[in-house]
Amino acid sequence: MVIPRVVVAAPSSGAGKTTVAVGLMGALRQAGHRVAGFKVGPDYIDPGFHAVATGRPGRNLDPMLSGEERVAPLFAHGAATADLAVVEGVMGLYDGALGTEGYASTAHVSKLLKAPIVLVVDASAAGRSVGAVVAGFVSFDTGVRIVGVILNKVGSDRHEAEVRAGVAPTGVPVLGVLRRDTRLTVPSRHLGLVPADEQREQATAAVEAAAELVRQGVDLEAFVAAARTAPELDVQAWDPAAEVSPAEEGRPVIAMAGGPVFSFRYTETAELLTAAGADVVTFDPLRESLPEATSALYLGGGFPELHAEALSDNAVLRKQVADEIVAGLPVVAECAGLLYLCRELDGHQLTGVLPATARMTSRLTLGYRTAIAATTTAIFDEGRRVRGHEFHRTTVEYDEDVDSAWYLPGGIQEGVARTQIHASYLHLHWTATPDVPARFVAAARVYAGLEK
Repeated sequence: MVIPRVVVAAPSSGAGKTTVAVGLMGALRQAGHRVAGFKVGPDYIDPGFHAVATGRPGRNLDPMLSGEERVAPLFAHGAATADLAVVEGVMGLYDGALGTEGYASTAHVSKLLKAPIVLVVDASAAGRSVGAVVAGFVSFDTGVRIVGVILNKVGSDRHEAEVRAGVAPTGVPVLGVLRRDTRLTVPSRHLGLVPADEQREQATAAVEAAAELVRQGVDLEAFVAAARTAPELDVQAWDPAAEVSPAEEGRPVIAMAGGPVFSFRYTETAELLTAAGADVVTFDPLRESLPEATSALYLGGGFPELHAEALSDNAVLRKQVADEIVAGLPVVAECAGLLYLCRELDGHQLTGVLPATARMTSRLTLGYRTAIAATTTAIFDEGRRVRGHEFHRTTVEYDEDVDSAWYLPGGIQEGVARTQIHASYLHLHWTATPDVPARFVAAARVYAGLEK
């Protein structure tokens, strides 16, 4: 395939690449381009803003979770019908999984996509020294092609001139200069830690502000020209229909939790379930009941601790979910979903499906995990090895011994597994395990009475 594409990277986290990437997506869309947005790594939050900016689903490209052989095919799938793609990097350009020499880094993904890189540099605390940073990143790995620099957080015309003078000897063109903008300065991440689905109006306003900043400070024609230097990508687009085989008759309904609480889910999850023969219906657990004829339930991730009282207030749904699960409803619950199945969260009553309570803590649990299924269920066989990701500040305490979902490194047992339930903190990218959505749909068909 031939599609203009650029990876937006930075020397480190906090340089403003999310603001710049989202601003580029929004500005390019406003200029008439059909833009596809991607995020390197497992992050769910940034793709939500990408979706607001592009009007298309945000997608992740993560060699750790999907396998590096699927990165280019997944990119081709997500970029179909677009005329330009913007890929937002993660952390610093060369930062990958620890101890792997950059595996799953932004640089790694750029090589898999044969994509040029535009480097976003925070110039707020430097002048000519920015040139040394750019020169170092260009020479560190000659297999990476940096085609432009966007200078972020520049203070004045004099400051800009000094920074430009430092970058000029590197030969890397400056494609844009962005001034400091308090509308976009939020601790840790410019567009904030709250998912777009939780703050739709604020997210739209933030995207528009970022797009305006980019329109004023970036040469969009030069950026598009840089994107067009990307060579042809010899790849077959990933196709969910090629990964699973649907049954011939009948389509069970799989309810997928959504809304402000359950916004952490990969776009390909619903695509795989649909291809496997299910009708996926999204509902909001804050205010709605299970969709009619629900035959399986997918509870993804999010921040339920911020909405525990409102979740508890929907007593009709809580009882409905508990009753259906007792009757055998198949359930996959990841992170927030695990908490929703507990008896309570921070003192607020939830479904009580699991003999456990959950509470918020100050400790962040974050990172990739290699896990082995500890218990055979309708979804996994005991001994199945997968790679997932954890991201939470909560903990779950069980009242009694339970069959664990996973064995994690160090002999840790995590989650709960029952015949029709698989609940844990671990997030999986099902493109690496297409048998999982197929088995989930098969269990839904049994519950719906379509199969024995």
